[in-house]
Formats: sequence, C-alpha cells, structure tokens
Amino acid sequence: MAYRARVLNSTSKSGRYLVTKIFQGENEEDLYRSPLTEIGVNINVGDYVLAVDGEELKGTDDIYRLLRNKADNPVSLTVNKTPSLEGARIVSYRPITDESNLIYLDWVNRNRRKVDQATGGRVGYIHIPDMGAAGIREFIKWYYPQIRKEGLVVDVRANGGGNVSRMLIERLRRKLLGLNYARTDDEANTYPDSVFVGPMVALLDQNSASDGDIFPYMFRKAGLGPLIGKRSWGGVVGIGPRGPLIDGGQIFVPGSGLTDENGNWVIEGYGVDPDIEVDNDPKSEIEGRDPQLERGIAEVMARLKTPVKLPAKPAGPVKTIK
Repeated sequence: MAYRARVLNSTSKSGRYLVTKIFQGENEEDLYRSPLTEIGVNINVGDYVLAVDGEELKGTDDIYRLLRNKADNPVSLTVNKTPSLEGARIVSYRPITDESNLIYLDWVNRNRRKVDQATGGRVGYIHIPDMGAAGIREFIKWYYPQIRKEGLVVDVRANGGGNVSRMLIERLRRKLLGLNYARTDDEANTYPDSVFVGPMVALLDQNSASDGDIFPYMFRKAGLGPLIGKRSWGGVVGIGPRGPLIDGGQIFVPGSGLTDENGNWVIEGYGVDPDIEVDNDPKSEIEGRDPQLERGIAEVMARLKTPVKLPAKPAGPVKTIK
C-alpha cells in the first residue's frame, strides 16, 4: 500500500488509522508509482482513514485485510481531517502490491538531500542497488545528471551483485583528454564522453555481495578513491544453472572465480576491506544518522580544497589572414 499508517492505541481519543507518511515516488516510472500522490487523489499526511470501500475501519482492525487482492484496481477510502465520519470525503486510488521500491527510493532521495545540503550542492550521490538491470538503470539515471558536480559519493551498500560492475568502472575511470566547445555554447563536451573530473569515494558494507564485492575492489584498484564502511560479504565465485529439479527448483554449480592481474585469487571467502572502517551502529541509525555516509561526505570535501570545474571556454581563435 502506498501510505504508511499507524494504529492509535486504545488510550487515544480517536482509535483510528492516521496517515503519517506518503511516499513521494516517481510516478513517471511504474516501478516507483506512489498511488496517493497521483493526480486527483485528494489525501494528505494528517488525514484519518475511516473506511475502505465503504467498510468502516477502526484502529483495532487489520487494514490489510480490507486491501487484500485489490492491487491495481480502484479502491475508495473515506478520509477526514478529524477522526469523525461527519464531513468526511471519499477518494479513489489504485493500490500497489509492494511498497519496498518506494521505501528504497525514499531512502536514496533522503541520502541525496543529505549530501546536497552538507556540501552546498557541490557533491553528487548515487546508490547502486545491484549489478544487474536495476543497478545499471539507477546509475544511468543519476550519474549523467550529476556529471558536472565537483565530487561524488558512490554507494554500493547492500548491493546484491550481478555482472555489470566492469561497465560502471569503465565509465567512472575515464580520464579527461580534451574538450570540445560548440560555436554557440559556453559549456564543453568532454573527450572521451561523460568524464567525471572530481574526487570520488565508495561506500560498502557487509551486505555488498558478489559483483557488489568486485565493484569496490576494482574502484580502489582503478585509483578512483577510498572505500568507506565495513568489509564486504566475500562471495565472487560465479555459478550457473545445471538443470531443473522435479519440485521446480534448480541446481547451481560454481563455474568461475576471480584473480588479480598477477593470477592470485581474490575476495572469495573474505571480502573487501574498506580503507576507512565506519560502522553504522544501531544508536546512530535510530537517531536517523548515517555515519558511513557522513564520513564519505567528509572525505570528498577534504579533497575539494579548490573547486573542481572544467576550464572556461577560451577566446575564439583568429583565422583571418591579413
């Protein structure tokens, strides 16, 4: 469901469900569709949900029972600014089956705002959730719009792995060789394309796994910046399916392993150590803090003693012959 509600306890005067948060989502992508923010859905934080499809809802009721099997179909909510049915209004919306994508997006956007506010807009932030379709999508969506930031925090905490880390490393390690200025534009295009010229750091943790292990290892080897957080999971042996089982399962067999450039096995069974170890302890997380992200911001800013920008467009060359 696209809103998070809490049950008011029995000592409350209302005994109703109260909307305490509405995930903003990105409704242009179905993946991040947030039903209560769609056009025409007149509901706000602070509203009480008094009924679902005409069935009255009390604080002691299970609201999910009334929403079962109704995903992507019109559902009516009776809502009001007060816990009374008098003067209530009815709104219609289409629920979703799972709000985990909205929770993820909310977390990422909150991190991006923290970085932006802490650095005065100078540093960008990208979270890469895996090294598959979702990871490459989020990278493309957020790397290029932030390409002219002065610094970058690349977050691969809880990265679920995949096989696109080599593509991301290739893009991040591009070196500036030249600039191309259009006749009518003062902004340059880099050669090669899409070169990021500022300092970077990468965040990793114990849930950075598989290709999510390989990415921070190669990030450091490529000289892109320090690793901050906790030692990664440590599983990079590739597996492949070897046929189905009668119960619908599959057998997977180890098939490949990773070495360094000298032929030494790396990462498997150990993980990748950070350069700067920082633990997100429970107390900090309960307080809404993220010490790993905070240290990442501090490390980037320490490397930004002077602004990192592309040079200004030079005066046009004189090509006339006297």
